[in-house]
Amino acid sequence: MRNPVLHPVGLLADRGKGARTLAGGWVSFTGYQEISLAGGGEPSFGNLGAAEADKRFPERVAALTSARPPFAGISIERPRIVAVVNVTPDSFSDGGRFSDHASAIDRVAELAEAGADIIDIGGQSTRPGAAEISVGEELRRVMPVVEAAVGSGLPVSVDTWRAEVMREAIAAGVSVVNDVTALSGDAAALEAVAGSSASVVLMHMQGTPATMQDRPRYRLASAEIFGWLESRVDACVTAGIGRDRIAVDPGIGFGKTDAHNVEILERGALFHGLGCAVMIGVSRKSFIGRLAPVTGPADRLAGTVMATAIALSRGVQLHRVHDAADIRQALAVWQAVAGERPGG
Repeated sequence: MRNPVLHPVGLLADRGKGARTLAGGWVSFTGYQEISLAGGGEPSFGNLGAAEADKRFPERVAALTSARPPFAGISIERPRIVAVVNVTPDSFSDGGRFSDHASAIDRVAELAEAGADIIDIGGQSTRPGAAEISVGEELRRVMPVVEAAVGSGLPVSVDTWRAEVMREAIAAGVSVVNDVTALSGDAAALEAVAGSSASVVLMHMQGTPATMQDRPRYRLASAEIFGWLESRVDACVTAGIGRDRIAVDPGIGFGKTDAHNVEILERGALFHGLGCAVMIGVSRKSFIGRLAPVTGPADRLAGTVMATAIALSRGVQLHRVHDAADIRQALAVWQAVAGERPGG
């Protein structure tokens, strides 16, 4: 990681005197927390004014403040809903309700009607302890749904780490590859995306779905994840994938404790320092149930709305959710209050 990480602080819903705009969007800020992981010991923190940051770290400041271009052909000057369709029999969020093609295709239509901006389709469960399926089985699960979703006219994302699935889906018209391994899980994945016009979501995961919740540890989760994602963004740019085609996702719940998840949300604004769109997926996740507490995934909607609102207040542009209609309703209220502010 190139030290330091700059965490924007003094976040404002309205632009105040001397404030900077975060990623050209709807949130402003007044200063920085300088975070360093140099030396291998405990992280160090310091306060940094805007003028000093401009002088010492102009590239970091530019990445944090520059307006973002459209992602996958969609303007992200306002928040966008990435709606999930899990074509799996063991989905943590819905218990396999959409594991057959007919119900999954019907679900795509429901989500489009509910106001989704992107449809995200996955056939390999990534819940903790999930068993890996074959490439052939993953293609069997997702491709009929992908083809139907592309026909809806909305941008479609395929949630996979396998290059063969990426290539098949891109050929069918998919606009986004959403990879929980950030194009590191399959040696051919980087080339598969670089050789296309598709955008990509690079997500952080500590370990694999089978091992990720086996005592995850970080010195400071947000800063370490920033550094790892920075290396993956650099790899993509070197391979010919422009930053305008990249979104980053810190991977809430993927190799993180509840405390890690909370800290990542709290410092979510720092991920704009990667110069890309930012996506957060908090929907129905188990940490919400432990914080509340509530039992099943379907009971975590209120917590999902609140966690999404927190991400929104950190300028996050892409929100990966299961309950598109409810999140759209919440965003409509936010939009009414936001009015004509930047990104409104």
